[in-house]
Parts: sequence; C-alpha cells; structure tokens
Amino acid sequence: MTASETPDPVAQATDSAAEGTGPAPAVDAAAHPDALLQVRDVTKVYGSGHTAVTALAEATLAVEKGEFVALLGPSGSGKTTLISIIGGLLAPTSGSVTIGDTDVASLSRKQLTRFRAERVGFVFQSANLVPFLTARENLLYVAGLVGMTKSDSRARADQLLDELGLTDRARNLPEQLSGGERQRVAIGRALMNDPDLVLVDEPTAALDTALGRQVVQLLRREIKDRGKTGIMVTHDLRMVEYTDRVFEILDGHLTHVESPSALGH
Repeated sequence: MTASETPDPVAQATDSAAEGTGPAPAVDAAAHPDALLQVRDVTKVYGSGHTAVTALAEATLAVEKGEFVALLGPSGSGKTTLISIIGGLLAPTSGSVTIGDTDVASLSRKQLTRFRAERVGFVFQSANLVPFLTARENLLYVAGLVGMTKSDSRARADQLLDELGLTDRARNLPEQLSGGERQRVAIGRALMNDPDLVLVDEPTAALDTALGRQVVQLLRREIKDRGKTGIMVTHDLRMVEYTDRVFEILDGHLTHVESPSALGH
C-alpha cells in the first residue's frame, strides 16, 4: 500500500456509520499528531466507592487547526463535562488534554487561569455579559484581563463589533440588546484575546431557529477566517450542518465520528 492509499481513520469512521455497520469509534488522537487539540483517554468520575458516578469514560479525540466541530448528545450525556475539561474548568480524573504544545493538566491553578485567559475563548449558553457594561465595554474588559494596551484593545474591539454587525449597538447595555445581539457580543468577547481554541456551549438554546442559524454561521465564519479551532456543544441536529465533523456522546462515551451529512438532518 502506498502512502496515498493509507486509510483515513476519520473517513473510515464516517463511512462505517453512514453504511449502518455499527458505531464508529472516536478518532484516535495518535492518528492526528499535529492537531491543535489532543484529548487522550479522558475520564471524569464524581464521588467514590459505591456512590461513584462516571460522567466521562476514556474520551479520545483530535481537532485540527481551522476545524469547527460539533459535540452532539442529549442532556446529561457528558458534553458539558468534556468541554469543561478541555477548557481547563474541570480537572479530569485520568487522561490528558493538550492544546498546542501545552499539557493543560500539568498547569498550576495560577498558570491555568492565565492560559485560559490567553489561549481559550468561551461562549456559553447564556451570553453572561456584565450587565452594567456596554457591548464595547464587555469586550474591553476581557482585553484588560490579558494586559492588552488601551489603543490595541480599542482597535480590536471596534473591529470585532464591526465584523459582528454591532457597530451601532456598541454603546448599548445588554438589556437593550436582543438575544441574538447578546450572543454576538459574547462571540466577540470570546475572540477578543485572539485565542487558539474557541469552546461554545449550547449557543442557540435560548434562540429561535432563524437566530440560531445566524449565530452558528457567524461562529463558523469567524473561526474559519481567523484560523481558530472551534468546538460547539449542542443537542440540536439543525445546527451541525455548519460544522466540519460531528462527535457524538452518550452516557459519557464518545461513540461516533460523523460527517454532518451522514446524520440525515
């Protein structure tokens, strides 16, 4: 077999699921040594003894730079646990998470706080904007946390607000913005620190379908145009068509890797 004929593990997994031959395995991180994100055998157990609950069992995945992928599953399946571990908000019971050349689990609490501020952007289900700050000030607040100069931070905030179609809403407080506008501000805030990785947790849960599609399309555009790596947690099949790949999780087990078209949404 020549190098050009070497099987692609992602393609094999997708083809297997599409042909109905059973659950496709999660992507082997070893097959993607240059991926920006490497998650290897991550397990999260809450409690101990007979009360122990395994929220996540040996999850392994790899995501390349420039990819926007979905983590799909029902409520309670382990999606938020996994994305929280990837973002350094939770520590795994076992396994490793590597972002770029950094082993996240090896960082001290102080180092981890700094790493998240500089390398990871978060978009939550609720926009979680600071209510007494304007849209522009919410972005500038993040810049202050990572030590950007005032001139640089103002220029970046204005650029992001323009790209997100919010220039005329820059001086509005969150309560004066629509749900879709608040989520766009949250996306801008997540990109303010120019992160390597953008983690998005159910960004459309509080939005109707039309607004949800706009928000996810916007996320995809920003991630692609800026060469970031993006993971979106969702239970909404309608939104995965905008992603490059779909990881499915059920009862803490990462069981499938699909192309969006294979899901038949």
